Amino acid sequence: MATPEFILELRKNIGHAALSLPSVTAVVFGEGGRVLLNRRSDDGRWSLLAGVLEPGEQPAAGAVREVFEETAVDIVVERIVAVEALPLRTLQNGDQVYWFETVFACRAVGGDARVNDDESLEVAWFEPAVMPALDERQTRYLAMARDVAAPPFFVG
Repeated sequence: MATPEFILELRKNIGHAALSLPSVTAVVFGEGGRVLLNRRSDDGRWSLLAGVLEPGEQPAAGAVREVFEETAVDIVVERIVAVEALPLRTLQNGDQVYWFETVFACRAVGGDARVNDDESLEVAWFEPAVMPALDERQTRYLAMARDVAAPPFFVG
C-alpha cells in the first residue's frame, strides 16, 4: 500500500513506533453477487479493498476514494459491516500500526475493474463459489457483508 504523505511526515518524527491509524475496508458487490478483490503488491495475497483515511476524511468517502484509486470502479456505500480496533501489526518496512478499521458493504455502480495504481498486482471480480482464499478476518467481513440482516459488528 502506498504510504500517504502525512504518515511519511509523522514517521520522520516517531520512526517505527506504534501509531494508531484509521482505515477502511470495502466489501464491493457487483452483478450476481460477485465480489471485487485485488491482489496486493505488498504481499501478493488477494484481499478486500482497503486503505488508510486521509486527515479529516469521512470513512465512507475514504472507502469510495480507495476503491476507485485501486480499481477504477465507482461504488456507493450501503451500510456499515464492522468497526474494529485491530491488534498491533508490524509492516514489511518495520512500521508498527494499530489499524482502527471501519468496514462497509458497497455496491459497484460504474467503471471497469482494472489495476489503477501501484498497490495492486491484479484486480478481478469473483463469483462467490470460486473466490481465492482470504485471511480469517476478511472472510468474516465478507460473510457479514453478505448477510444484509446482520447488525454491525463491534466489540463492546
